[in-house]
Amino acid sequence: MLLRHFSFLKAVLLHSVTAFGGPQAHIAMMMKTFVRQHPYITEDELMEYNAFCQLLPGASSTQTLTLIGYKRGGVPLAVLTLTVWILPACVLMGALSFLLHYIDKKALDTDIFKFIAPMAAGFLLYACFIAFPHAIKNAITWVIVIISSAVTYFFFKMPVIFPALIILAGAATNISRKRIPQLEQKPRKVRWWNFWLFGIIFIAAGVISETAKNENWPDRKPINLFENTYRMGSLVFGGGQVLMPMMYEQFSVRPEAIKKKDQNVVQIDEQDMYTGMGIVRAVPGPVFSIASFTGGMALKDMGTEMQVIGCIIGSVGIFLPSALLVLFFYPIWNNLKKYAAVYRSLEGINAVVVGIMIGSTFYIMKDISLIEPKTISLLNVSVILGTTLLLFYTRIPSPIIVAACLLLGYIS
Repeated sequence: MLLRHFSFLKAVLLHSVTAFGGPQAHIAMMMKTFVRQHPYITEDELMEYNAFCQLLPGASSTQTLTLIGYKRGGVPLAVLTLTVWILPACVLMGALSFLLHYIDKKALDTDIFKFIAPMAAGFLLYACFIAFPHAIKNAITWVIVIISSAVTYFFFKMPVIFPALIILAGAATNISRKRIPQLEQKPRKVRWWNFWLFGIIFIAAGVISETAKNENWPDRKPINLFENTYRMGSLVFGGGQVLMPMMYEQFSVRPEAIKKKDQNVVQIDEQDMYTGMGIVRAVPGPVFSIASFTGGMALKDMGTEMQVIGCIIGSVGIFLPSALLVLFFYPIWNNLKKYAAVYRSLEGINAVVVGIMIGSTFYIMKDISLIEPKTISLLNVSVILGTTLLLFYTRIPSPIIVAACLLLGYIS
């Protein structure tokens, strides 16, 4: 399998070390890498995967990439794809838990990343132009794109917005049933093992963690750490921007309140947590990789070996539920697509995904200096336009464009 899918896994690795800009930019980069540069999937498939993953808890861009691997090689390649995608970011964030107190936090130079936001806007513009013809087919899809763009822009920080828009758009294109009539379908068998495994781990982790706390087991921190991260990975909607406040409350705020009663509580210093939350935004790959940092910091007082184990526990605990859920629900979704009601919904879902991308583009651009009479504004505009044009009219790989933007940030 490694030999057969070597080129695909190589593309995933290059994507993982250059995927800056958050989940919206990640999808735009996938459009360039996995649709245009290497036609592993189609534009319609990528948009559908992204929309489907927005309906599930967990890391949406991670789940989307996992589905691309699943389409090409089933569950084994999906697991390999997930591993290759998360490994660089988790290693970097895990290493940070060891190096944090050797770093002069005030001296952290982030100027190298100052053109990442304009670059992400350029990738999103490219994705919007590519996806637009596939989504806009009639009057109702125009309405969906316009409304979803505005709602995304004004309510971007509310995680419930994205799944709500997708559900409403799917319902809107189901109002008319004349275009796609229902055909008789035979029910298909549902494989439940992924969902049962997800549920068993969720319940077992909660019961064991609660028992360990009530009976005051010695060295129970690793058990509590896994339960905390697995629970958050199972329930969080809205991506890393929602996960990080949850982690801050779980690992910094709550332990401070109960520390006198429980000396073995998993706790991370507030300032250390703030630093990790800031640095993870400058690390390529999934924002959920912050769990590797929090895992290491949570067990650092138990020795170096346990700190390494903490990094692994955090990484596995946060990404495992996302993988189990997406690999369970997608085959069900794939079967449901054969029903006319669901097939009609795809029309609205594709349109709302484009609207979300357009709204995200404007949201990112609102914090970028573009019209002020300064040199930086001219450079920002040049990066946005240059990124978009390079993606459209050249075959330059995405990693080269990212490297060029980092180099521009370093020398300017």
